[in-house]
Amino acid sequence: MDLLGQVGRLPDGDVIDLGCGNGAVGPALKQRFSGCDVIGIDASPAMLKEAAITGAYSATFEADASFWTPDTPPALIFSNALCNWLPDHEALFTRLAGTLVKGGVLAVQMPRQYEAPSHRLLREVAQELFADRFDFTDWQAPVAPPQDYAEMLAPFGEVSAWETDYIQRLAPVEMGHPVHHFTQSTVMRPFTNKLNTSELECFIAAYESALDSDYPPQKDGSVLFPFKRVFFTLTV
Repeated sequence: MDLLGQVGRLPDGDVIDLGCGNGAVGPALKQRFSGCDVIGIDASPAMLKEAAITGAYSATFEADASFWTPDTPPALIFSNALCNWLPDHEALFTRLAGTLVKGGVLAVQMPRQYEAPSHRLLREVAQELFADRFDFTDWQAPVAPPQDYAEMLAPFGEVSAWETDYIQRLAPVEMGHPVHHFTQSTVMRPFTNKLNTSELECFIAAYESALDSDYPPQKDGSVLFPFKRVFFTLTV
């Protein structure tokens, strides 16, 4: 919603929800741009089925966002928490900007949490326990600071780029640490995919022990969890 709030009036053309997932943003896009066709793009057929149920989309298409190209120039490409999973941002955003109609907007939000303990500890614990499978010596974060995107996209139009830290309160969970519960289905998956059952138990125990120091529980068992996100809009 913070990203959507920074998108102004659009020219004629479709609104693309790139990486629409289960359609969480679709209704807000449809309400804001009621005169436009909202098109959902995602690589997961299961997610697209859920997105279609929202009724927000004029159409949905299965496609890899790394290579997707619209049939006609869209007025808006809106991408929420997808592009952090995609490589070569300079090539990606240059290509997407080039598909827009004149006056169109590329609007992107990406998590930039990689140096925070929630993410950093995954790398540190994995490399310490399983150095044969994890080596982050030359690792680089997949999302850059906002000023890098402002500089990268300035030749293509008017850029607004910013970063926000959201302080989320994570509710207590029956087993384990709330931050582990938060990361297990996203950033933690590439780690757990390389471990067998006994190794995973060891890994989780070490990770949760480290989390206790950086994210101590409140009296009710909840945790205050700062989470950093980077945003930009480009109007071509």
